[in-house]
Amino acid sequence: MAARTMSALVALDAAVDAERVRAVLDRATVIDVAALVRGLEDGWTAIDGQAADVLLVACGRDADAAMWFVREAARRTPDRPIVMLTEPDGNGFVRHAFEAGADDVVTLPSDLAAAPAAAEELQFALHKVVARRSGGMTAGGGALASLICVLGPKGGIGKTLTSANLSVALAARGHRVVAVDLDLQFGDVGLSLGLTPQRTIYDLVKSGGSLDAEKVEAYLTPQPSGLRVLMAPVRPDQASAVTVEFLGELYALLRASNDFVIVDTPPGFTPEVIASIDASSHVCMVGMLDSLSLKNTKLGLETLELMGYERDRVRMVLNRADSQVGITREDVDAIVGRAPDVLVPSHRDVARSVNEGVPVVTSRSRSDAARAFERLAAMYEGNPVKRSRRRWRGGRRV
Repeated sequence: MAARTMSALVALDAAVDAERVRAVLDRATVIDVAALVRGLEDGWTAIDGQAADVLLVACGRDADAAMWFVREAARRTPDRPIVMLTEPDGNGFVRHAFEAGADDVVTLPSDLAAAPAAAEELQFALHKVVARRSGGMTAGGGALASLICVLGPKGGIGKTLTSANLSVALAARGHRVVAVDLDLQFGDVGLSLGLTPQRTIYDLVKSGGSLDAEKVEAYLTPQPSGLRVLMAPVRPDQASAVTVEFLGELYALLRASNDFVIVDTPPGFTPEVIASIDASSHVCMVGMLDSLSLKNTKLGLETLELMGYERDRVRMVLNRADSQVGITREDVDAIVGRAPDVLVPSHRDVARSVNEGVPVVTSRSRSDAARAFERLAAMYEGNPVKRSRRRWRGGRRV
């Protein structure tokens, strides 16, 4: 499936290098330039008289006029997304651009050789802002998949367990689901699903040529539930081949051709993780019932807030939630600042399912752990089921 084309109005500030702008636009194959005007003063006629999906404003470092133009454009046509294509600038440019009304900012390439990478970044940014403005729709009118980024600032807390079971639960409900193992050095999604890596994300990067949905599909490993998995590289030294720019293009394709995309991330906020958060529609923050994990979970949630991520798009999963370690539900709420959405109990069935390579939602579907992951899947479907009537007190169910 090819990415859908969107129409764009392009306004060029007099100070910008028009040759580099055109080099980027020429390589952005999903962009149909409806009008291109040189000089922001002449841009109003195009803005007021031309229909288009987005407004693209290209400007140099002295961007006062461009900021004013963006502010006025946002006022005149508030329903049309605005993306700025700019020279690199470290003096608070991005913050000022967002304050003026821009939806995203993409940096111009330093030379023409870097134009293809800039074009990919621009295409991804445009698709993202159009989807955000249209309530999860692509520019061509098709629904974008929910991209759920599974996060956890600390290792060993159950991110991969959550990713695998959530993915299989959604696939078993009849959805078209892809799981992406973004733990590029030590990914275990395949192991937890009993899959042997034949083709990985590294192989996809090294395959050469342009990406499209059919090509990506050939690198996905099927799982019995119907889930397809893009496996992590088989060796840690292959991780550096997967760039932020590649991930942007990959996520756009996966969201355009699936119902759900689940991204299992490594600990921390690496550039790849941040790019995944930026591309996501939802975040699933995973924590565990111990003081160190809860402290890191709180820091992770605070980091999302600093990034401007909307609180109502974040779900919190507490793993091993019935461990008797002297931490109460009230303690969790006080430390983290919010109540968990889903409580996953600790049980030998969970460890056994991991060792067997069969998710607990499949191998022990009636267990409390399986039911917890089913509740999480139902929440992302938009159909939350009732929680168990048993109350959680003092680290145990009563």
